[in-house]
Amino acid sequence: MKLDHMVVLVRSIERSLPWYAAMLELIGFTKSRDHVWLSDDGLAIDLKQAKSDTSDYARYAPGLNHLGFTAPDMAALDAVRDGMAKAGFEVPEKQHFDGETATFFRDPDGMRVEVTVYD
Repeated sequence: MKLDHMVVLVRSIERSLPWYAAMLELIGFTKSRDHVWLSDDGLAIDLKQAKSDTSDYARYAPGLNHLGFTAPDMAALDAVRDGMAKAGFEVPEKQHFDGETATFFRDPDGMRVEVTVYD
């Protein structure tokens, strides 16, 4: 599996956009749409506005929101789910979106780690 995308939440999109645009373009990312940049190998970094009333770490506070990994097929996603369950960790239900199926695991601090299969 490979890293698919990262969502970075910031306190001020207006202040952070110029910084991220400069940095990401300097390291080889290309802007693909508002607030989203892609690497040559397909890694997407998505910048989003954090909610103003959040603490240092909360789901929508500044920083890393979640890690997203791409599984090659449903069997690989199921193998991850089975392995986490056998290790004694909570395994949330699969979520189905237009053209994809994902599981959003939570680490011990509550940060989400997503494993997705694209149709």
